Amino acid sequence: MSISVTVIVGAGQAGSELAWSLRQQGYSGRIVLVGAEPTLPYRRPPLSKACLLGTAPLETLLLRAQAAYDKQAIECRHDMGVESIDRAGHSVLLDDGTRLSYDKLALTTGCRARRLTLPGADKPNVHYLRTVADAERLCDELLPGKRLVIIGGGYVGLEVAAVARQKDLHVTVVEALPRVLARVTAPEISSFYERIHRERGVELRTNVGVRAMLGEAEVQSLVLTDGTQLSADLVVVGVGAIANTDLAETAGLEVANGIVVDRFAVTSDPDIVAAGDCTFHENTFLQRRVRLESVANAVEQSRIAAASILGQRRAYSAVPWFWSDQYDLKLQMVGLSEGYDHLVIRGDLTTNSFSGFYLKAGILICVDCINRPQDFMVAKKLVGEQVLADPGALQDPAVPLKSLLRCAA
Repeated sequence: MSISVTVIVGAGQAGSELAWSLRQQGYSGRIVLVGAEPTLPYRRPPLSKACLLGTAPLETLLLRAQAAYDKQAIECRHDMGVESIDRAGHSVLLDDGTRLSYDKLALTTGCRARRLTLPGADKPNVHYLRTVADAERLCDELLPGKRLVIIGGGYVGLEVAAVARQKDLHVTVVEALPRVLARVTAPEISSFYERIHRERGVELRTNVGVRAMLGEAEVQSLVLTDGTQLSADLVVVGVGAIANTDLAETAGLEVANGIVVDRFAVTSDPDIVAAGDCTFHENTFLQRRVRLESVANAVEQSRIAAASILGQRRAYSAVPWFWSDQYDLKLQMVGLSEGYDHLVIRGDLTTNSFSGFYLKAGILICVDCINRPQDFMVAKKLVGEQVLADPGALQDPAVPLKSLLRCAA
């Protein structure tokens, strides 16, 4: 009797979790985890935080040690890309010419940093942050007194800004939208973070883009769309990420804003699953398809994909949640705020400890908690139960948030 083989393409958080989940759920076949980077799977969130501060070397980022993979009989192929998928022949072709046969294939290919197309955007002092190698290279360049221009006022851009100010660089953030974090938070939360960064010495330029990058060997200045010229010793670009779908698309799988999967993490090929940042997935909680870039999504969806490989179909219905660390602020978010019609603030924005509750037709759809871990733990349940919330009760610190759990919509 032949041994079943599962090949996992992509050795990040999702790939590692999928391999581990297969073993935890009783899979006894061969597991091969293929990753293009020359390291074992590691945590990416610290790349824009502790890694840039120099307090998180690679060995502290690893999700699991080599011995742990060996113990679970999970084969790790480092520094190895996949050229193509032969769906008819149930095999993948690796960069070194090796062909691996599979019974089930998992795509956990993640994302890549969106790159600027401006002339000069590929010069050596222009940095993109996606891998540990990117972070190590940037960390070496974050020296006191240097002039850093960050393009993009999202989470990554603001996290890098916070680290750079802690290392005494001159920092300017350029954001094309009218406010920072505009795609994910309410104007009140954006204003709070803008104030915090300005108080720490960050210069914020919102509602303006970059027209040109000037310099010979390196970028020496940037011309903004309002005509302003900024001098720069180094540039960090944080303008979003693109799902790595090329392999799936070439193989003829359905792709649209990511690798399309159903609620069971199965692609348009029943023998291929996908999980993590690369998927455009059907989420039963949100009742629509969505692509999420988060550790929580990578972990939970990988467990669903593992169950599907084992024939134990479980629908993915996890509530999205995220976090961001900037200076001494921990922002924890649950749910998605898009479409909200009312925001309630619990606490005082001036104390750097408060929560923002997003309502849509009275139903709680999202919560942002800044330095309020207790609020966040309850908020995950409130959003998950789609509570019909009284704004007055949400705002009143004398009303325990737990008491609202009885008000499910």
